Amino acid sequence: MRIYRSQSRLTFRRQRRRSGCASVLFLLSVIASTALITWAWLEGRSGLREASAPPGDRMAAAQAAFDRGDLNTAIALARELLVEQPHFPPAVRLLARALVYRSYSDYDRAVDRDSAVEVTTEAVQYQPSNDELVASHAFALAAARRPGASADAARRVLEAKPDHAFARTALALAYGTAGSYELALREAMQAVNAARGAETFDAVRALAIAYGDLGNYVEAARTAERAIALNPRILTLYFERALFALQLGDADSATVAYYQVLVYDPDNVKARLRLCELSSLLRERDAAISYCQEVIRRAPAYAEGWFRLGREYFLQGEFVVAQQHLNRCATLQTMQNVPVAERRFECWYLQGQAAQILGDCDALVATYNEFRAMALSDPRLEQTWTYPPEGPPGCSPLSPAAEPGS
Repeated sequence: MRIYRSQSRLTFRRQRRRSGCASVLFLLSVIASTALITWAWLEGRSGLREASAPPGDRMAAAQAAFDRGDLNTAIALARELLVEQPHFPPAVRLLARALVYRSYSDYDRAVDRDSAVEVTTEAVQYQPSNDELVASHAFALAAARRPGASADAARRVLEAKPDHAFARTALALAYGTAGSYELALREAMQAVNAARGAETFDAVRALAIAYGDLGNYVEAARTAERAIALNPRILTLYFERALFALQLGDADSATVAYYQVLVYDPDNVKARLRLCELSSLLRERDAAISYCQEVIRRAPAYAEGWFRLGREYFLQGEFVVAQQHLNRCATLQTMQNVPVAERRFECWYLQGQAAQILGDCDALVATYNEFRAMALSDPRLEQTWTYPPEGPPGCSPLSPAAEPGS
């Protein structure tokens, strides 16, 4: 086979590329430059529109997220708005509310209440005479269980504006936290009467809590349903509704409330823990163990989940497994530096009982010594688990180092 170079594809392509390649590259560079310029112009226009968008439009987006129960988005949008416009009262108020309601939505959200206090404290320090900011601060303080400071802040607003529904709602919550339940009910009723629009939701919820604190669980449950109708996507309301139902012995309504939480938040750990507790109360042991197993699977560092599961095993007579789970509960609390006064002492006590039943003296003495050391470390605690000086029955005497006062 003979190849004629003058007619080959190689020769032909090489000759055509010398002029075509340059023109194609030039054309591509022109297109790319045009695209970049156009993109930059569009970005500039978009940024200009976003920067010049009225605060009301961005607040509307954050409020819409809150209304559909998307508190994460509501919080993120409110924070973004506050970066551009620090201490903007509507954004501070929405952020405080969203943080407080999210704090009750699951087992690991309590820190949100502290965040709400921080945000509102900074805002009030910047504008101490702004009634909207002071009312938001009072609301956050009440949620953080600081009723004295909350009541003082709410009264400052109400002295100037007696019909300020949000401040009166905060005052009702503060009174309830302080144990002044009659005053809480009175203020909550006034707040509901004065409330308009979105603020009605907060006032009705405060009224339900006030009824519950006074032991009027029928009215509390009915009022909680009103709050749910106003915003059915706030998970806090279902936990409170379930609590009122349980006080009335209505396990079915409580179960429905917890399942509603799981409809909106399938990964919710707190709802599963409550279903474990409820199943245990109803002596549905298998269901209780199943729910608590889900809790520790989803939240392996949650000591309360290990306690509840260990307790269920203990009640079923499975003492070896109970001892293991209760030991994990105790270990987690120690590792996480939970203050002694806030620890779940049953994790030590039931663990010791399981060890005694099994005849495991080493584990029993070690657990008992840990318990006594904690009781001695905090004078506010009473030692309710005691053995005679010679130690637990059937076991060797306690070590001298563990004796009281050592």
